[in-house]
Amino acid sequence: MTTAEYAVGTVAAAGLGGVLLKLLSSSQVQDLIWKIIQHAFGFLFGA
Repeated sequence: MTTAEYAVGTVAAAGLGGVLLKLLSSSQVQDLIWKIIQHAFGFLFGA
C-alpha cells in the first residue's frame, strides 16, 4: 500500500473508533447491553 492508502485507512479506523466509543458510552446502549447479558446468563443458569 502507498502512504495515501495508509492515511485513509488510519482516518477510517479512527472515525469508526470514535463512533463506537460514542455509542458504547450512551446510557441507552449500556442498558441494552446489560439486559442482553442478564438474559443470556438467566438462560444459561436457569435463573
